[in-house]
Amino acid sequence: MSAPIVIDPLDFARNAEVLRGKMVVSGFERLRDYLTDDRGELQYSIVGGSGAGTEPSLQIRIQGQISLKCQRCLGTIGHMLDLRTDLLLARDKSELARLDADASVDCILATPELDIAALVEDEVILSLPASPRHGEDECAIDKQESGNTEEGRSAFSALAALKKLH
Repeated sequence: MSAPIVIDPLDFARNAEVLRGKMVVSGFERLRDYLTDDRGELQYSIVGGSGAGTEPSLQIRIQGQISLKCQRCLGTIGHMLDLRTDLLLARDKSELARLDADASVDCILATPELDIAALVEDEVILSLPASPRHGEDECAIDKQESGNTEEGRSAFSALAALKKLH
């Protein structure tokens, strides 16, 4: 495994640095709990700068595909990611509380060593649907139910026919 990528987010934002790369999905230990398999990779880019005001910020973009588990049929769903997040950086806890009071912004406390892999993993986990499901008519349960409906109709028809005989 490669060495972790760590930045000082305030310096990164102040110097308007840019970081791009790829990370294998299998390297995300916490994310794997949500996946049916851990193959593939995610592309990321992080751009330092300033937010709407003068607050330092990171613009994060993550792209790729992961495999989630459908909560209805427990089958695999290919889930495309194209995440864009503007993350404000708070210099201390009081600034974090002030920024966090605005529900329209995302912010974190800027620690001197920010692990980029953990940041990417956090953003992906936060973006996951609460209950992933296949689309309409794609779920194995839907296909089974449509088959059972026809059988169910014929079973009720048979029951109705038996009632008529008695």
